[in-house]
Amino acid sequence: MDSIESADEHTPLVTEVKPKRGRTTSESVRPRKERTTSMSGTGSDGERGRERTFSASDMELELSGCAGSCFCHPQAFLHRVFGLSLMCLLGFGSYFCFDNPGALQSELKESMNITTAQFSNLYSWYSWPNVVLPIVGGFLMDRVLGTRFGTICFAFIIVIGQAIFAFGGFLDRLWVMEIGRFVFGIGGESLAVAQNTYAVAWFKGKELNMVFGFQLSVARVGSTVNFLLMGPLFEAISEYVDGPTAVGWTLLIAGTSCLMSFTCALMLAWMDKRRNRLLCISEVGESGEVVKLSDVKLFPMSFWFLTLACLAYYGAIFPFVSLAQDFFKTKWHMSSQEANKIIGLVYLVSAPASPLLGLMIDKTGRNITWVFLAVLASIGCHCLLAFTMLSPYIGICILGVAYSLLASALWPIAALLIPEYQLGTAYGLMQAIQNLGTALITMAAGSIVDDDPSYKWLEVFFIGWLVVSLMSTVCIWICDCATSGYINMSIPERQEFDARRAQL
Repeated sequence: MDSIESADEHTPLVTEVKPKRGRTTSESVRPRKERTTSMSGTGSDGERGRERTFSASDMELELSGCAGSCFCHPQAFLHRVFGLSLMCLLGFGSYFCFDNPGALQSELKESMNITTAQFSNLYSWYSWPNVVLPIVGGFLMDRVLGTRFGTICFAFIIVIGQAIFAFGGFLDRLWVMEIGRFVFGIGGESLAVAQNTYAVAWFKGKELNMVFGFQLSVARVGSTVNFLLMGPLFEAISEYVDGPTAVGWTLLIAGTSCLMSFTCALMLAWMDKRRNRLLCISEVGESGEVVKLSDVKLFPMSFWFLTLACLAYYGAIFPFVSLAQDFFKTKWHMSSQEANKIIGLVYLVSAPASPLLGLMIDKTGRNITWVFLAVLASIGCHCLLAFTMLSPYIGICILGVAYSLLASALWPIAALLIPEYQLGTAYGLMQAIQNLGTALITMAAGSIVDDDPSYKWLEVFFIGWLVVSLMSTVCIWICDCATSGYINMSIPERQEFDARRAQL
């Protein structure tokens, strides 16, 4: 990790002036007119400017005693790796339990005697609260609660939601399970916003793409373990109790992963508070930069195209995964266990691929180009699955790589467009719009399958959404070219641009 060292190692690097979040002390004392701005369009041409923010670890501090050791120093490599591990595990329980219905699709439909459309509603009920709540959650973290307390609250909510979901299984009541999914959804996506906000605060700079890749990797390991574990677990429990009760016990055991995520939220909150104190990073409300919900009107056009690309892409991935078990059983005559294994490959492949692809993007830049290629590859994968009888392992493995590439390249773009003090709101808005699309697309997908069990029209439906994502990516590129082209620059070009901007 690059850092700026003091010319005199005995000279204190922290002055009495507290820097704002994400800025070094030397930057905080600059006159306002000297602040550098975003590359997506700035002051002189009438477009909205924003302050260019950097990682708080850009300036190296010397600490004595245990606080200065390789494990305890907030800028030390091992300390930051441990913090990254906790950030990654924050999402493990949420993603593990999110796809519990998908791993138990046949078992739920048989035990609860429900249709595919009713089954799909278990995903829709997760998404409905997140049409609004990630915006509120992101705003609360930016303005009121702070990232730490907000993360703890959201992690606790997913524990409660999963417990209600399991309780509905014990009662054999679908409406109770839907309430559980609703409550789980209240915390799930807001927890993802908190995870992204933590990542930017700790790692903004050259490492951010790789960090997003690691977060996706560990979260998707949770989804993969879910698809591999839940079926056999249900079968083992079914030997002792009947269907609905077996569903309840299976979901309750799965909920222990949410308790682990809650524990990680507590540990990470303590580490972040200590880090801010030692690095003199201001807390929520102390920086003088106050986020307002009305700020979303000032977000650049490229951000809205980014949000549409996100909605359309994930709308073709998550509903596909949730309904794919019956698709593989119908077209390739697989058993439920075989179908779950191949579905899990989407996430299993993405687990090792995500950090590697994130590292590649950290070295190469050109985020828009990588997003375009990822969407294009995903369209090809869906075409293979829909219109050929080639082994589904080919299409699913490529889809896993494409999915990893898109996530590693797409989400960090928001950090290049939006000021850091507004990022919680921005990521919340992206999550909210994505969930609105996912809820509607999942409901439509369930109805399509009930009308056409061959799944061919469902695949055409998903391909259409991927085309929308592809066109949105092209629009992001056009907006970028119309300003400075910063988002799609290579890393050396960005560094040169930043150096020129800093001299203005």
